[in-house]
Amino acid sequence: MKPPWSTANGGLGMAAISYVAVDYLRHVSPAWHEWLQPTLWAVLALAAVVRVPFYKQWSSEFRSAVPFIASMLFMLSAFLFEALSVRSVTAVLGLEWHRDTPPLPDTGQWLLLALNEKLPPLVVEILRAGIISLHHYLMLFMMLAFSVLFDSIKAPGLGIAARYMFTMAIGRLLRAITFVSTILPSARPWCASARFRVPSHPHPWLQKYYMPYASDARAIHLLIDRDIAYADPAVYPNEYRPDWGSASFLIDFLRPVNSDGSWYNLLKRASGGCNDLIYSGHMLVAVLTAMAWTEAYGGWTSILIWLLVAHSAQREVRERHHYSVDCVVAIYVGILLWKMTGFLWTSKDASGNSRLAKLEKIQGQLMQAAKDSDVDAVRELLQQVELGSQSRRGPSQRTISVFACGTIVFSLAAVLLAFTLTNDG
Repeated sequence: MKPPWSTANGGLGMAAISYVAVDYLRHVSPAWHEWLQPTLWAVLALAAVVRVPFYKQWSSEFRSAVPFIASMLFMLSAFLFEALSVRSVTAVLGLEWHRDTPPLPDTGQWLLLALNEKLPPLVVEILRAGIISLHHYLMLFMMLAFSVLFDSIKAPGLGIAARYMFTMAIGRLLRAITFVSTILPSARPWCASARFRVPSHPHPWLQKYYMPYASDARAIHLLIDRDIAYADPAVYPNEYRPDWGSASFLIDFLRPVNSDGSWYNLLKRASGGCNDLIYSGHMLVAVLTAMAWTEAYGGWTSILIWLLVAHSAQREVRERHHYSVDCVVAIYVGILLWKMTGFLWTSKDASGNSRLAKLEKIQGQLMQAAKDSDVDAVRELLQQVELGSQSRRGPSQRTISVFACGTIVFSLAAVLLAFTLTNDG
């Protein structure tokens, strides 16, 4: 049986679909998009602010503030580690390797090309259309979290946000560890030359341990037999080593060139990598949004979001941002990770379990009072069960008011920041 809040308010689903539809107008009618998009956001923000004084779960939100902040810091740390890893795996082999190494064979790419010839042109155009991208999924989740103000999902909203960010951080760390372990060529061979300023030659470590055995079958056979790097490396240009002070240890990982400046400026210019980053980060965001929406809200909207996830997956492969394996792995990793982090927030009502546990503890006393026909004792024991979960003293009303205002201002600022940073997909 679905929880009551999953279908309590159909407005959330309509707001989500309206957001995606209005944003798609940028491809159909830019003039309408420029007018409708800010109007829609103003209406949604105003509706959220108006509901703040009537929200009754601020105590619950207050208790979730520490896990929320900890999850956010964990996620930001994971993003930093991922950014360092993305630059490192792109730079370590040099531009020549990226330019000369062909893409891997991908059955998903072949299947989509074959379907282009078999499906009706209208269907193919729909599959090609940029209906939804990264920032849409982030906005859909933020709308889901804000909908707690309207009792559309179970409180606390900061609880589900903490679970989302914590799961995202775990997924990003696993992703970085995965694509660093084995470096795969990009499905777009021109990507590195167009987007990165890195040396053309490989890192000195690879000059010794990879390049002499990269393509010579006899050399690889001897390497396996001897289990030692026996070949003399070729002569390559010297590495550029700027003075980065205490951060100089990053030079071997980031491989800067003369015009890069500080390590911070180098990472600030970084975006997606230009070798295959298994698994897809975009698809991880999409799957986590769909999982959160399905558990917290349910209904026909969650089915539609999963269809959009499938549309995003085929576009990732079609446009060669990723191989098919990257999307497949991201889908099941995202599902499994979300299932494992229910300790931070869950749509299930935990109060019933708490009452049952309390009843089990006083079962003997309750039965004895019933045998003795002691109505007052039975009433007192049942009141203990009812008040057991409310024994913790909540913060003062003034603290709650300040916390509510700060939370709303911070959340709206986070929405604007996320929209600005991810609006290009």
